[in-house]
Formats: sequence, C-alpha cells, structure tokens
Amino acid sequence: MALAKVPEITAYFWIVKVLTTAMGEATSDYLNQALGPAIAVPIMLIGLGVALRLQFRARTYVAWTYWLVVVMVSVFGTSAADALHVGLGIPYVASTLFYLVVLAAIFAAWYRSERTLSIHSIYTRRRERFYWATVLATFALGTAGGDMTATSMHLGYLSSGVLFAVVIAVPALAHRWGSLNEIAAFWFAYIVTRPLGASFADWFDNSRAHGGLDVGTGVVAALLTVAVVVCVGLLTVTGVDARRAATGPHPLPVLEMEFD
Repeated sequence: MALAKVPEITAYFWIVKVLTTAMGEATSDYLNQALGPAIAVPIMLIGLGVALRLQFRARTYVAWTYWLVVVMVSVFGTSAADALHVGLGIPYVASTLFYLVVLAAIFAAWYRSERTLSIHSIYTRRRERFYWATVLATFALGTAGGDMTATSMHLGYLSSGVLFAVVIAVPALAHRWGSLNEIAAFWFAYIVTRPLGASFADWFDNSRAHGGLDVGTGVVAALLTVAVVVCVGLLTVTGVDARRAATGPHPLPVLEMEFD
C-alpha cells in the first residue's frame, strides 16, 4: 500500500506550522539584512531545492524532512512576496491579489488532474508536486496579505496578529457549525497561519519606531529556530503526528474529505 507523505493534522501540526511561519519571516528578514538579497535569496532557493529533494526521496512521512521543507518554503516564500513590493514597487494589495490568482490556478490544475485536493491523498509524486506548489503559493499569499494589513491598511503588526488570530478560528467554526467542507476549512486555516505567525514575528523584531518591540531580527530568528527544532524533535521521537499516516492514506475525521 502507498504511504502518505504528510503528517497527521492535529493540534501539534498547527502549533509547529505557526512557529515555522514566524521563524521563516524573521530568518528571511535577517538574511536579507545581513547578506543582502543578491546573496541571501539564492541561498534560500538552494536550501529549498535541497529540502525538496530530500522530501521527494523519502518513501513516507518523516517529520524532520517534511518540516525542513516547510521552513525553507517559509523563508523563501517571504522573500518571494517581498520582492514584488520592495524590488518592483508593486503595492501589497496588488501582490496579494496576484498570489491569490496563482493559488487558485494551482488548486484548479490539481483538482483537474487528481479530482481531489485532500492532503491525505498525497501518496503519489504528482500529487506531492501539487501539494508543495500549493504550500509555496499559500506562504507567498499569506506574507503579502499580512504586510497589506500591517502597512497598507495601517493596522500595525500587533493588531494584524490579533486580527489573524481571530480569522483563523473562522474555518474551524464554519466547518463545525456551518457548511464549509474539510478541505476548504484546512486550506483556509493553512493560509491564515502565515500572516498570523509573521505578524507576531515582525512585532517582536521591528523597532519601536515601526510599532515593534525592538528585540532584534537575529534574536527572534534564533529563538524561533530553537523552538521549531525542539518541536520537530519531539514529533520525531513520539511519532504522534505519523500514526495514521504511517499506515497509508487514511481518511481523517477532521479536515479531510475528497470531492465527489
């Protein structure tokens, strides 16, 4: 039987996901400041390529390999989103709409090819490619959306973080008591984790003049990296997020459904 390549969706998944988004934001900013985008961005891209190669070569879900890709997508996705605004001068509203269109196009191609967007159907190479393309698009969209609320809408980083902390509850409530199906609820929440984590990371590391706590980008990136490593280490040792995935593609009672 084919083995799933993604983790069980539990509270642990969402905790680590938010931590990786915050860590990716801070790390990307630190590398761009320390090395300059001309050096930092190629390094991020190489790191992403290496991580993806390890993930594709794995035969089943491996916690450290999977989360390494998520971290590198987070780091590179931040720079990809920032490039449209900083490098080309495109407003955050426009870049948010652009990445929303990109994400919609990937979803359409994925569903047309596989007739499902279920993340626990990720046990073929083609579906895995669609999955990681979607993840990259969600990170870029979430980054642009978070920057849009914090700067273009003048909410600031803390208010943006609080806003997205409220918004992320919407898909869970809509699925539990409304008509939102599991797949839509999952991807809705997945997108929101990006601006949620990034907004709080920016609040901690930015200067007080920019509405932050002025902890420092390097310090925040280092602390979050330690937190991610500890969490993924615990997942690797306990295997709590791989119990069902390790037995093959298994439908989940939460955030899991295939379209008819």
